[in-house]
Amino acid sequence: MLEAPRRLLPRPLSLCLAPRGELAFLVDPVGPGTAALCALEPGDRINVLGPLGTGYRLEVERPLLVGGGIGIAPLPYLAEALRYPPAVLGFRTERHAEAAALLPGAEVVVDPTLVTDAVLDGFDVLACGPEPMLQAIVERCPGAQLAWEAPMACGYGACYGCAVEIDGELKRLCVEGPVLQYGGTQGSPMSPLLGTEAYLTAAWAAPGRDPAPPASTSSSRNPQGRF
Repeated sequence: MLEAPRRLLPRPLSLCLAPRGELAFLVDPVGPGTAALCALEPGDRINVLGPLGTGYRLEVERPLLVGGGIGIAPLPYLAEALRYPPAVLGFRTERHAEAAALLPGAEVVVDPTLVTDAVLDGFDVLACGPEPMLQAIVERCPGAQLAWEAPMACGYGACYGCAVEIDGELKRLCVEGPVLQYGGTQGSPMSPLLGTEAYLTAAWAAPGRDPAPPASTSSSRNPQGRF
């Protein structure tokens, strides 16, 4: 989770890229917290807590990455870990689709075409995006690994502020998630929590906004997961 300047609660963000000595995040300024993050200047300092919960299981035979909108955020780092498997990315507009540059070679669809219109059968799907997209994917691919999105508060599972219902059970995304599978399977545990003050070296926002793609901070490299 990243500290949002002058806001009470931090904002949960997926690690997008991790060049040496940095952590990079894709930020869409849709509210006051993310807008405050995008307003940061190089040299500003923020607190970082993470990684939280469980990430994707990487022991899959035919990985296919599927992302929707800002949900593509964790996929560039995941693609590197899996040695760049095929990917399908969906966006609302052509302008938003410029973010696909973060995953060269990905198949890109724009509304009204959906990611579920692509060929998903026969792959081990690893997905992140809005809930309707994830629900549609699980109907096509019941074993898909799905990274869910929800606001977070404590980051330790105590407040249940990030709980989502899976198979009739509440799952806390900061502990059991954010990567979950229907049928009760969870992803891979993250490494121990990193609590640190990050030094901002660059600030990008999602395409279609000003500025534009990931905010990067100079902290140590970490496994995929939600910060």
